[in-house]
Amino acid sequence: MSAINMFKKIICQSAIVFRLNKLLLLHVDYNSRHIIKATLSDSASRHLNPPKNTLHAPINEDLVDEIFKFKETNISNWIIENKVETLCCLYKNLSIESKQDFFWALALKYAVDHKHIQNLADKISSTQEENYQKLLTRENILKKALTPRYHWLFVLMGRLEGGVKFLVDLRTDVLELLSESTDVEKSAIMQQLNLTLHDLLLLWFSVGFLHLERITWQSSCDMLQKISDYEAIHPIKNWIDLKRRVGPYRRCYIFTHPSMPREPLVVLHTALCDVIPETVRGIEEAEKRIVEKTTALAIHENINHIKAAVFYSIATTQKGLKGIELGNYLIKEVAKEVTREFPMIDQLSSLSPIPKFRLWLLDNIKQDSTAIFTEDELINIENILSTDDIFLALRKLFNNSLWMNDKYIVSELKEPLMRACAWYLYREKRRNYALDAVANFHLRNGAVMWRINWMADPSPRGSEHSCGLMVNYRYFLSETEDNSRNYIEGNKIKASEGVIALVEQAEKLRNK
Repeated sequence: MSAINMFKKIICQSAIVFRLNKLLLLHVDYNSRHIIKATLSDSASRHLNPPKNTLHAPINEDLVDEIFKFKETNISNWIIENKVETLCCLYKNLSIESKQDFFWALALKYAVDHKHIQNLADKISSTQEENYQKLLTRENILKKALTPRYHWLFVLMGRLEGGVKFLVDLRTDVLELLSESTDVEKSAIMQQLNLTLHDLLLLWFSVGFLHLERITWQSSCDMLQKISDYEAIHPIKNWIDLKRRVGPYRRCYIFTHPSMPREPLVVLHTALCDVIPETVRGIEEAEKRIVEKTTALAIHENINHIKAAVFYSIATTQKGLKGIELGNYLIKEVAKEVTREFPMIDQLSSLSPIPKFRLWLLDNIKQDSTAIFTEDELINIENILSTDDIFLALRKLFNNSLWMNDKYIVSELKEPLMRACAWYLYREKRRNYALDAVANFHLRNGAVMWRINWMADPSPRGSEHSCGLMVNYRYFLSETEDNSRNYIEGNKIKASEGVIALVEQAEKLRNK
């Protein structure tokens, strides 16, 4: 065998050995990673979860008392946090009744000492102004006394691994209890506990801590599943539908928090269109028009024809974060992202539902149908429906979406329902702000009530909520700050001429 052939043989053998070693290392590394992952998963599954034999068992008050006794001691934080973790573990699988007992115990026993506060206030009022040092000392003591004792416990809970999520869920339970409570005095006591949690979460969930993340088909399966589960406005039918929602000519963005990295806090679905669509179907039609104008060889979205970004669904996922504004910041961040990515975009708008319009409409028809319909409209609708009781007939009609297939009924109802919807959105108020929650959200963000759309969502859900109507709230970025301030401070709604014209028609009818 020649020297060259011998050298080749040695090289080949070395290469085979190297590959075998590499495969072995990869196999070991793969198994190791899976063992580590399984161990971590098992550890995570045990974290803040109680043993099975404690399921639904009430929390021993001695444990809570013991924790609070540590508050003014120099005992190690490790010991205190272990006790707090045990408390959290026990809480997680309590029955609803036991959870409520726990809240009342906290709210009553570990709140503020009102008599002590009154005494401190008296001391401050009697302190001479020139004795500045003494005044500051007493003010600081008063400030400490005004902070409920359970605030310290919540801070400790938040420091645990998974503790922030625990507190978010805890507040969800508190809000549920408040919604069911009929005792005014008890509600006031519990509301203080709720506000303490709210203020802590408001601090921890400030926009500077939030992370903007785009969801695509390449995102993790668990995140995609959550995006599907949290979609409430336009339910996702299947994986094909989900793939479309996060695919070309769509953008799905979420906010996450460092303490809850695998949990979307707010989800915003955006459609990239050539014009602002009037209907849900119009979103798909816009995409089809842009694709038809794109060359067959193009592999990217057609930037030149994307001129509108439409926010067609936004959902907050954590009930415990109620009252903490996150959605408005998400819209602003997404507006920056899409206008940076697509320079031709000069139209930003929502395509929004009107959740309780149908209920409001039927209630107003029952009270006074002449405030909704003209005389001619009443006669025509009564003839079409063959009825003398328009309220009962329409209540039955609106029970499903089949009426939307009848062109005569659809034609006759269009004008009165468009008028009534404009009145509902623009004039119906709660505490001087728009009664409709979605309208209030977008108006607070500085949007303009731009266009009310007939038969925009003919699905059963759209029919049930708003008789198929939807509304565009338009965002003019140069005006949003002024619009927001005028609405929040002066209760002034910025609306388009088209919306105002409908409101004026409804007002004339009501003033007859």
